[in-house]
Amino acid sequence: MEAKDLAVEAPRSPYETINGFAILARTIDKCRASIADTSGEYHFDCPLDKTLFGFKNINAEEFKAFVATGATDEEIGLWVETHGDPKTPDEVSLWSSAFKTDYSYATDPNKKEWFQGECERLALDPATTTLFDYLDVDDKVSFAK
Repeated sequence: MEAKDLAVEAPRSPYETINGFAILARTIDKCRASIADTSGEYHFDCPLDKTLFGFKNINAEEFKAFVATGATDEEIGLWVETHGDPKTPDEVSLWSSAFKTDYSYATDPNKKEWFQGECERLALDPATTTLFDYLDVDDKVSFAK
C-alpha cells in the first residue's frame, strides 16, 4: 500500500474505524508514512496510537513490521484482531465508542492547559470537544491553507 505524504494531506480521521477499532485507520496512515519517511508533523506511536496498542496489548514495532509488509487495511485490521489480548466484538465496540465520545483532554490535569489553548486557537469549546473532534478540526485547518 502506498503511504500518504502527511506533509500535504492529513491522515484519516480518528473516528474512521477498521474492524470496529477507532483510530486504527489514522494509526495505519501514520505508520505507513513513518516507514516511507513522509510523516510531516505527524508521529507514529504517539500517545493516541499507544492507547490502541495498550487496549490490545500490541507492540508498536511488531505492528509496524507487519504494516511494512505492504498489508492492506483489511489485513492489518485482522492482524490487530488476532494479536495481543483477545477482545470480543462487544469489547471493541464499547472501547471505540467510549474512546470516540468521552476522551477529552479538557479534564486531564497534564493536558488541560494545552488542550484549552488549542481549542481556543480553533474556536472550539474545550468542555464539549473530544480529542477526536479537535484532531479533525485541526487537520482541516492545517491543510486548508
